Amino acid sequence: MVVRFPLLYREKFQILHREGGRGRGRGRERESGHGCELRERESERGGNVGLTPFDRAKGEGEGGHVFGLPITAVRWPENVTKKNQVSFPEANYEVEMHDAKAQIEDWRQLYWETHLQECLDEAAERALLPGFGGNISELEIPDSILSSIGHTRNGACHCSKLSYHCNKFGCYARCLKLQGVLCDGVTDLLRTSNLEGLVLRRIISGRQVSPVSFAVPIVLLICMVDGVVKLINQNVETLVSIALVYCKLSSMNVNMICSSVYHMGTCMHGIQYFSIKSSTIFGSKSSSAPSGLLSFLSSGRSLRAVCLADTHMVPESAAAVFEALISSCGLVSLELSGNELQGWISRIDRRFASFSRLSMSLQSLVALTLRGNNLQKNDMEVLDYVLVHMPKLRYLDLSDNPIGDDGVRKLIPYFIMAFEKFSDLSEIWMENCSLSAAGASELCQCLSTLKGQLKTLSIAYNDLGRSKLAEFLGSSLIRNLNIGDIGLGPLGFQELETALPKELSLAYINISENRGGINAAHFIYRIVSQAPNLVSIVARFNLLPSESMPIIVDAMRKSKGKLEQLDLTGNTSLCSSISKSIFSEFQFRGKPVVNLPSFVPSSSPYDDDP
Repeated sequence: MVVRFPLLYREKFQILHREGGRGRGRGRERESGHGCELRERESERGGNVGLTPFDRAKGEGEGGHVFGLPITAVRWPENVTKKNQVSFPEANYEVEMHDAKAQIEDWRQLYWETHLQECLDEAAERALLPGFGGNISELEIPDSILSSIGHTRNGACHCSKLSYHCNKFGCYARCLKLQGVLCDGVTDLLRTSNLEGLVLRRIISGRQVSPVSFAVPIVLLICMVDGVVKLINQNVETLVSIALVYCKLSSMNVNMICSSVYHMGTCMHGIQYFSIKSSTIFGSKSSSAPSGLLSFLSSGRSLRAVCLADTHMVPESAAAVFEALISSCGLVSLELSGNELQGWISRIDRRFASFSRLSMSLQSLVALTLRGNNLQKNDMEVLDYVLVHMPKLRYLDLSDNPIGDDGVRKLIPYFIMAFEKFSDLSEIWMENCSLSAAGASELCQCLSTLKGQLKTLSIAYNDLGRSKLAEFLGSSLIRNLNIGDIGLGPLGFQELETALPKELSLAYINISENRGGINAAHFIYRIVSQAPNLVSIVARFNLLPSESMPIIVDAMRKSKGKLEQLDLTGNTSLCSSISKSIFSEFQFRGKPVVNLPSFVPSSSPYDDDP
């Protein structure tokens, strides 16, 4: 699971209406300076024609329609229409970052926060140019952004400076994404903000990296961390979420940032969501974790989600981090992914022989992600005992670890105990775990004894071949199944189709990259016929021939409009105007159900070898 921190309100909501309604005019307001003039014309009858959205909102008053969702969608339709694109566990298991996210009531705040973010993004692009060496606050905002809020530039204009927009609209900022190059320059400009969420990208220690390689002036590199610390200090009473992405920091820098979150005169902080991704924070020469990070984690009584992904962590550091997290109460989601952690669980076993303290600390954990850590079969033996102390665990991701069949066998006792007695476990992800057909069959046989508890299973990217999946589908109530790239082939699809039970509980299935040919099309027809709740099928790159189109069309008609998605991308033989015309009749809520390849296949033969 990749823990995501949705820091822009506008990404969580879908546009439902177009702009409409008229606000009450407020008369003429004019602001000028060095040739700048706001396009604010007063209608002869006192209307609001020509007023900027800001002044129209003032005329309408708090809660007015003018600054509702419609006007925000007109300016950013591609973003407002976006629903929150998060992975399955976040959408179901992580609680909202704060109550304000549950429902937007102040659309004026949303509008100007998004406008300010757009200004900051443009400023960061210009500040990163090799020739830039000026003042961040003096960076020019493009005319395309100025015109959207009613500004007309005529010559020099203080309204076009980044400082103007930060000073005027900083009070609306609640959640921002900042590039490291801006951190020192905009901190003083955002004094009026009350930030609740902060994403910091490319924070680089001046002592760590040569500025030439990043085309960033040495002064900005040195001041980046100081700016971050000051910005966090300014918002320490309101911040609940901090994320560091693509950063390169020394242990001292990490300690400085982590120490800045504490409330005045206390050793406690209010951070609930903490994430470090694709960053270097653990020194290559030292295996110890930064002391400030460990203190931050151990004093986080409010911490609910922690993500340390691709941070160059080693087993010694992971054991220290885990020990620090044990002191945190109420942790819901933990992700330690993309690190070299072979053997770290055994270190925890030696430190907590009785597991009494460990048991109390993990009671609240709901989602655990250990993806891509090079964990081996021996690590699973200890993990089996650790998992027992997580009675609320619902999501477990062990993908991209070469645990093999022996590793799975060592976890089976936990699965049996969990499903029979106390656990809420409903999702298991074991993609690319070096499983064979034998190991997968044992796992499926174990999981098939569950009556309705397991909802999601992903065993994609394992060389399973023609394993006994049909028996598992017949005896379980699984709803989401990913068996992409498991080496089924035409014979595997044929056997699976023949052995399918008469009725399935599936709502989603992924059979991509199994090179099934026309037998994959027959399987699609059969599973549509026997899974009444099926809404999504992903069948990419299965070498479906053009002869499979009539079979797929029959499957679509068999679904009677219930199927919402059939993804056939990567099957180049289906890329033709005839295919698009045939499948265009199948729509769900005004959108096409069938996704076809968008490129024209070449005349050269297709090479299916990896």
